[in-house]
Amino acid sequence: MRALSIRQPHAEAIMRGVKTTEYRNAPTRIRGRIYIYAALGRYSAAKEAEMMTQYGISDVSCDNLPRGVIVGTVELYDCDDGEWYVRSPARAKTLRKPKNHPQPIWFNPF
Repeated sequence: MRALSIRQPHAEAIMRGVKTTEYRNAPTRIRGRIYIYAALGRYSAAKEAEMMTQYGISDVSCDNLPRGVIVGTVELYDCDDGEWYVRSPARAKTLRKPKNHPQPIWFNPF
């Protein structure tokens, strides 16, 4: 199964089912269940706070969200140009660091 690398707090919003569209520069033909990898990269503190508010995430701070691990899976079920549609999030029971080095978009983590 492939993994999609996404920065926090977007990855958390996807896992909560709040964010159902991932925006990318190009369409993808990939469909089905994929891993969500919470990337190590960060936005500015102000931008992260703005996004947390936008997503309605207030029970955890962005500093405490997991990074550098697989946080769960989703079904990538459709795509319209750069809009990738996801549903049915399932959190990982155990956060796992990938064995293979994460790439900017897709990678095979294990």
